[in-house]
Amino acid sequence: MSKKNGAAPENPLSKGNLVYEERARWTFFGLPFTFTKYLFHENDLQIRKGFLNSTENDTYMYRIIDVQLKQSLIQKMFGLGTIVCYTSDATDKTLVIKNIKHAREIKDFIYTASEEAKMRRRTVNMQNIGDYDDLTDDAVDNL
Repeated sequence: MSKKNGAAPENPLSKGNLVYEERARWTFFGLPFTFTKYLFHENDLQIRKGFLNSTENDTYMYRIIDVQLKQSLIQKMFGLGTIVCYTSDATDKTLVIKNIKHAREIKDFIYTASEEAKMRRRTVNMQNIGDYDDLTDDAVDNL
């Protein structure tokens, strides 16, 4: 794992400083013999895949809605984890970051960075969960 720190970016839409850099690994022994690289910036998450044919997928942190950590028994044995990011991105609604070391630490970073990015951009994502059965008649009249 590579963790880097630096000065804050001036442009809020820039990727920001590179905070983590990880490589996807084989589940068995956790060896990094894959051609998938994950770059975690302050404002951006980037996935680079491929050797001969390559693909880059970026999403801004403020577009990340929820973050999930998954670990199988074998992943736990070798200190790996898979992070699933649910996003509002147009190209990919679900970003899967497979078999990386320090998965819990990176998941916490993504969650915190996404919430901070939403606050900086004043982006609010509200969901109406439940219904109005609990409200009294007076409360309904005031709506």
